[in-house]
Amino acid sequence: MERLAIVMGLAVVAVAVALWLQRRRPTAEPTAAAWGVPQHLARADFERPSAPWLVVAFTSETCDVCASVWQRAHVLESDEVAVQNVEAKADRELHQRYRIDAVPMVVVADEQGDVRWNCVGPVTASDLWGALAEVRRPGTVPPDCSASPD
Repeated sequence: MERLAIVMGLAVVAVAVALWLQRRRPTAEPTAAAWGVPQHLARADFERPSAPWLVVAFTSETCDVCASVWQRAHVLESDEVAVQNVEAKADRELHQRYRIDAVPMVVVADEQGDVRWNCVGPVTASDLWGALAEVRRPGTVPPDCSASPD
């Protein structure tokens, strides 16, 4: 009987130590970042506010990818599409106003300034062209198509 009490006592101590160690182990935090993307742009804040569509590339001169994103975005300029590069240092006020916390970020806004499409990070020319075509004329891009790398 005495031996059984010792074994049970040791078992209780072992369980207590295991629970204590488990509580000390850090839990994994979610690693997915949720970057803030503006949902609406005041068209008067940007060039050519009367153009039906606006493509804005929020960039930074210290960002390695930003230059290639801007290179792909600026060719979308047309009579109906205003395109503007908003660089973090040169256009600090706009970055702050729209709470841009990640670059590159490309947004496509309609005539009222409602953001209809966005991409945070690198984007291919195919994705940009396809996104602009789809928001301008829904159904333009077949749903089963995928963009190929540039």
